[in-house]
Amino acid sequence: MATMKAWVLNGIGDLRLMRVPKPAPGRGEVLLKVTACGVCGSDIPRIYEKGTYKFPTIPGHEFSGRVEAVGEGEDERLIGTMAAVFPLLPCRACPSCEVGAYATCSAYDYKGSRSDGAFAEYVCVPAWNLIPAPEGLSGEELAMAEPAAVAIHALRRGGLDIGDRVLISGAGPIGLMLAQWARAWGASQVLLADVDDSKLAFARENGFADVVNAANEDVQTWTMERTEGTGVDLAVEGAGHPASWENCLRAARPGGRVVLMGNPSGPMGLTQNGYWEMLRKQLTVVGTWNSDYAELPKNEWKLAVRAMAQGKLQIPPLITHKVALEELGEALGMMRDRTAFYNKVMWTIGKGEG
Repeated sequence: MATMKAWVLNGIGDLRLMRVPKPAPGRGEVLLKVTACGVCGSDIPRIYEKGTYKFPTIPGHEFSGRVEAVGEGEDERLIGTMAAVFPLLPCRACPSCEVGAYATCSAYDYKGSRSDGAFAEYVCVPAWNLIPAPEGLSGEELAMAEPAAVAIHALRRGGLDIGDRVLISGAGPIGLMLAQWARAWGASQVLLADVDDSKLAFARENGFADVVNAANEDVQTWTMERTEGTGVDLAVEGAGHPASWENCLRAARPGGRVVLMGNPSGPMGLTQNGYWEMLRKQLTVVGTWNSDYAELPKNEWKLAVRAMAQGKLQIPPLITHKVALEELGEALGMMRDRTAFYNKVMWTIGKGEG
């Protein structure tokens, strides 16, 4: 039996590099040789605190690969092609799926949490989930299509318009993706808030000068000084913290919009004054989850990959750590323990023997 190397989560905190059977594509599937897989912020609590939906599981859902084989019924011309991968496997039968709202599917599977993902040399995925790569894009760039699509979905949910003033609370990888999208989309101002000076310094290095440490300054006052006293048209909460949410509500102009995007790390309560912000300013507050993969009105994954190819999104500077598959466990420990600054950590075949 052919085998491959993979990081297998055998229980909460029990992640081991193991030899496991190499998967074979079934009907409608392809076998991908993984070229790169990013570590999502959600992977750290999933591995060390919460666990996946079953054990054992191979984590990893932000990935790209090259088609090595196809299953029954699939076009052999796919072999050798590069692609990004939509990791959500919808049931294609529930009411949400019937209208193309796959992110709210009631019976979905998901690579890296509900079924085996791409912290491995190979993974099988449905051919339907492939986003073909334009010429010139690297595997590392393609692996960033997932957070790029999540970012564009959040801004679309928030109704971003040309000339809008935008505040992004949370300057991690998706926060910087949001900032790049907003600028490319025609926002007149892009403001970033975080409580980590190293993240804010990294944002400045990537061309975003209007940054504030929310632990040291009043975000509402700082925002008003930079928006001529009006506040922002759109605020995106990307940190999953109640203080971050309240800062977004306070920074928004009357009649403005607030998008809730960050995965909460605990209870998300509001003060009475924060609640008043929503009422008295008649704010529109919306949630966002995952991304749109339906062809109509827009497939956000294809938009993301196309924007990368056109240079509208600058992906390589956002990747601070590239490691070989064998080194991934050490990199995950660094992220868990925060022993070094990082933005996007990724295992890539370019750092290994393949």
